Amino acid sequence: MGKDIYLTGITTTGTPHIGNYVGAIRPCIEASKNSANKNYYFLADLHALVKSGVDPDRINRSTLEISAAWLALGLDTDNAVFYRQSDVPEIPELTWILSSMTAKGLMNRAHAYKAAVAANEEGGNKDPDKGIMMSLFSYPILMAADIIMFKANKVPVGRDQKQHVEMARDIAQRFNHHYGDLLVLPEPVISDDTAVLAGLDGRKMSKSYNNTIPLFAPEKKLRKLIMKIKTNSLEPGEPKDIADSTLYDMYKAFATADEVKEIEKKYAEGIAWGEMKQVLFEYINEHVKPARDEYDRLIADPRIVEAELQKGAKRAREVSAPYLAKIRHAIGIRKLG
Repeated sequence: MGKDIYLTGITTTGTPHIGNYVGAIRPCIEASKNSANKNYYFLADLHALVKSGVDPDRINRSTLEISAAWLALGLDTDNAVFYRQSDVPEIPELTWILSSMTAKGLMNRAHAYKAAVAANEEGGNKDPDKGIMMSLFSYPILMAADIIMFKANKVPVGRDQKQHVEMARDIAQRFNHHYGDLLVLPEPVISDDTAVLAGLDGRKMSKSYNNTIPLFAPEKKLRKLIMKIKTNSLEPGEPKDIADSTLYDMYKAFATADEVKEIEKKYAEGIAWGEMKQVLFEYINEHVKPARDEYDRLIADPRIVEAELQKGAKRAREVSAPYLAKIRHAIGIRKLG
């Protein structure tokens, strides 16, 4: 039996933060070293265009920061394939081909589109589609092409993205019904133990809440941000509950089991919040320092990052170009004679 093929997209908006690292980046880095499976990781820069009005320089900068972060953290680019979506021209071509196999009714049911329509209706707009771009509407078809292009049969996603994988499966099935069993049907892989960290204000750490701690913030800024984390008003010496403690959850996400037990004991003994923040800062700072140094080196010389992405694109196209040739032949786009 062949290897399972896993595919993960990385959105190129914003700077990677601690929540991204714990929830997605760290498990992906580990998976990249597993030669039992084939792993594809791509920078979804074409998807970033869905957010109309995104600053071009921001997309470019984010691509650099995210690539540098993953590389600095030890992504195995010899085992896994790490590429930029826009460097694989077969993907947009396949997107158009799949568009011919996708019912508008299926796209009408996409969560992001329905949410945009609902927002228009709640805002009293007479046109439910006001301001909605075709890129948002047909986003799931591009995502289907991302998955199908590399014959991925396993797609790790959060519950909110499960629908997109199911749509990719529906589109592939329809294509196969018309043209023969050429496309691999993907399955969503949903992990229920994905770590979700709270941010500075106690809500989920998210760029949209502006409550994040950048993963590679300089030492002084990291300390300043950790000192701003919201806590309750319990005094030093009063026992503290680990439940709903952002400081505890953050520490637990980085520390060993024995270290966590030690902190739980200190919570029971009434550790002062200021002391706990200092402990957390020192621990995280020590943990990320080697990767941060490498990240700073890569940011200072983007050519190193670009060379890695080009290496990945070359390997990706060794799969996508011949596969698209087969798909083109199946649909009747062939040389004459």
